Amino acid sequence: MHMADALISPVVGGAMWAATAGLATYAAKKVQQDIDDRKIPLMGVLGAFVFAAQMINFTIPATGSSGHLGGGLLLAILLGPYAAFLTIASVLTIQALFFADGGLLALGCNIFNLGFFPCFIAYPFIYKPLAGKQLTQGRLCLAAVLAAVISLQLGAFSVVLDTVFSGISNLPFSAFVILMQPIHLAIGLVEGLVTAAVILFVAKEAPEILTKTAQGQRLGNIAVKPVLVTLLIAAMITGGALSWFASNSPDGLEWSIASVTGTDELEAPDGIHGVLAGLQEKIAFLPDYNFRQEEQPVTTEANAHETPAWPAVDTGTSVAGIAGSLLTLIFAFAIGKGLRRFAKQP
Repeated sequence: MHMADALISPVVGGAMWAATAGLATYAAKKVQQDIDDRKIPLMGVLGAFVFAAQMINFTIPATGSSGHLGGGLLLAILLGPYAAFLTIASVLTIQALFFADGGLLALGCNIFNLGFFPCFIAYPFIYKPLAGKQLTQGRLCLAAVLAAVISLQLGAFSVVLDTVFSGISNLPFSAFVILMQPIHLAIGLVEGLVTAAVILFVAKEAPEILTKTAQGQRLGNIAVKPVLVTLLIAAMITGGALSWFASNSPDGLEWSIASVTGTDELEAPDGIHGVLAGLQEKIAFLPDYNFRQEEQPVTTEANAHETPAWPAVDTGTSVAGIAGSLLTLIFAFAIGKGLRRFAKQP
């Protein structure tokens, strides 16, 4: 659900930027109340893990589409809703700035859709009541799957509303929504299962993370190192190697757009859209999670066996996965460290 700027009008984009900035400010103030030295590295490593996990697009059978994790619910379960919102915002900001994944005008929409619904709706009102206080595998799995499905349904519907209210893409509400909701139902089921698997791992290694987070308490002296090390290694392997095997099929949003319009990329209007597109092109050093691709020469018999001058696609993907994960780790860690520094607590 990484929306491109071509879907969003300046009015809607600006309004969602303002709403997201307000949520981020509120979340930052709340995080200052319970942040400690254990949660700060957890924010960084989990941000890196979600960045890497989002690079793995999995095929949705019989649709020609693919999907990837949102990650907001997983972050909320392990960090609490407020730190999770700031962390998913870090992931999406790094993706938009340095990898041109999601538009700059649409960044407020993307953070809201992938952050607000899992962190502030699905987690407190669906996951926590279903999971209960007893950490049983069955309850955790059921809660994770249902919460993931509902949060993605809400997020997908919000994408439709953002697009329709913008009114610059000519995507009709009825045709768009009837495609967006079912495809994100399938994606939500997969996200729920993956979220459950990670939660069960944490419940085995450091169950206090789940209980204290659910109660809004500081992590204190919990031994989080095994979780940090495992998830960081998983992030590096996922971003550096497993990303090679990601599906090339359009994701749920692109597939829905293509099914209605015949193309998965819409042309953005001039004006602010063009300015932001030019800015993003200058900043993004690994657009589309790969090295910049120069125009390739025509292959002739004379040069058919020459080694190409441009890097291999897999190399660029690996560099993007590792670099993006590390950038997200640093960014989310810095946010946590800054909030900790100015927090009114011992």
